Amino acid sequence: MRLHGFLAAVTVSASLLAHSGLRAQEAPSPTGPPPKSDAPAQEEPKGDFQTLQIGTNLVNVYFSARDKNGFITNLKKDDCTIYENKEPQTIKNFTQEKNLPLTIGILLDTSGSQMNVLPLEQTSGAEFLKDVLTPKDEAFLISFDINVDLLADYTNSPREIKRAIDKASINTGAGTGSVTGNGTARGTLLYDAVYLAANEKLRSEAGRKILVLLTDGGDQGSQETLKTATEAAQKSNAIIYVILIADRGFYGGFGMGYSGDRDMESLATATGGRVINVGNNGKKLEEAFDQIQDELRTQYLLSYRPTNTNFDGKFRTINLDCGKGLKVTTRKGYYAIPEGDTRD
Repeated sequence: MRLHGFLAAVTVSASLLAHSGLRAQEAPSPTGPPPKSDAPAQEEPKGDFQTLQIGTNLVNVYFSARDKNGFITNLKKDDCTIYENKEPQTIKNFTQEKNLPLTIGILLDTSGSQMNVLPLEQTSGAEFLKDVLTPKDEAFLISFDINVDLLADYTNSPREIKRAIDKASINTGAGTGSVTGNGTARGTLLYDAVYLAANEKLRSEAGRKILVLLTDGGDQGSQETLKTATEAAQKSNAIIYVILIADRGFYGGFGMGYSGDRDMESLATATGGRVINVGNNGKKLEEAFDQIQDELRTQYLLSYRPTNTNFDGKFRTINLDCGKGLKVTTRKGYYAIPEGDTRD
């Protein structure tokens, strides 16, 4: 399947959604409030159980907490305070989510600038999925360059994903009239890839959802922007981790400046993820994947019912504090879209 940018995605979205339907998983409205957790509700009155089951107006917040010694794994509900648009909220549920099913999207940059680092990405990415995927988890693989390609649809087989990763190849558009006079490729559709992965693949899924981007952070030619790609990820409740892997020599060779760091930091932190810069070092790349695994194993989920019950589609900020000296990583907020609203 080939997705030539967002305009083409409009015509193939039905096909993509058909692929998404392969997952037998009950989920809320695609653009509705953040989906309810599959974990059992805790510390709720028995009389409110049915309300929790249907997830009415329940906002889920995944987060991790670290101090100078590493991730904290013994937090309790009373340790944390959460605010929505600066208004305090009452935490209803609080659990560790290391056993909740996980949906992982790997987005692999196969543009010309990644030619010298693609083999590192292929090896480390395959090992990461081999270590992290369990039978209840699923993953998919998308590559992006001058096109956005779905290389592997939902599967819990690390071997299947490895085969797809190994087949990925650099595509600069050479020979198709898409290379400019100075030898640079016509496009790297990073933002289109993030938008499509979030909007077409993840937004109808329940549970924990992450996107791992292996890229130098450069975008050229996307129909989508940093803002719309971020918004799509936030609406799908997906956490984005960016592994910044760059062959800086490529940019110097073409007289180009490198400026992917700042935009990737914005994209990741807005969704509760982070950027890990590995340069072109294979060992650092392996360590980056290890860090993501550690974080996934120590995540918490808290849920609250917002005091503002007017789901008007606007963005609401979230601030979470779990004590002095702790660095909490979570998303910046969510879009208060009414359940059942199917507008993009």
